[in-house]
Amino acid sequence: MAEFDKGYWEDHWSPATSNSERELPVNPYLVTETAHLHAGTALDAGCGTGSEALWLAQMGWEVTGADISATALATAQARAATRDVNDRIAWIETDLSYWEPERTWDLVVTSYAHAQIGQLSFYRRIARWVAPGGTLLIVGHLHGHHHDDHPGHDNPEGATATLAAITNLFAAPEWRVEAGYEHTRTVHPGGPPVQLRDVIVRTHRLV
Repeated sequence: MAEFDKGYWEDHWSPATSNSERELPVNPYLVTETAHLHAGTALDAGCGTGSEALWLAQMGWEVTGADISATALATAQARAATRDVNDRIAWIETDLSYWEPERTWDLVVTSYAHAQIGQLSFYRRIARWVAPGGTLLIVGHLHGHHHDDHPGHDNPEGATATLAAITNLFAAPEWRVEAGYEHTRTVHPGGPPVQLRDVIVRTHRLV
């Protein structure tokens, strides 16, 4: 299994990474699953080069984009400068496995982010940063369908999770799972089409 440490992600986002991957469009699940929400504060946990953070800022959210990779964040900041949303985004270089932000957000999102502590521990950890009444949106690799799923990732076994395992993290009375499903989609990262097998969970924090 890969060690998802800072060195791994700096290598992943190095200049050798294709520009097409860096410019992938916003995750479509984010657009769909947040359409009913009023803009507030949002955290993109594992923001990479910023596609989701930028989209949220353009939709009126006050965004924090957090990632372990300085290289990815530099690209994200450069992209933000061309879209006139720099004043709506704070970029933070941090290891999410250990970060203690000492605040919460109305919306916490994560898209294909991997941490050294494993997926379920990572999701449990970022859930602590959702404000009461807020929303957590998880988009991850579906367990059992991780090979060649995502351009630029090797997706080892520990980088995947099942729908049941994720939803079991969010029990009443603290949480209400509002959406949970698996989906297959095809992306075009600049080369041959790549099929992604995704798991999506949106849960509302009640208390």
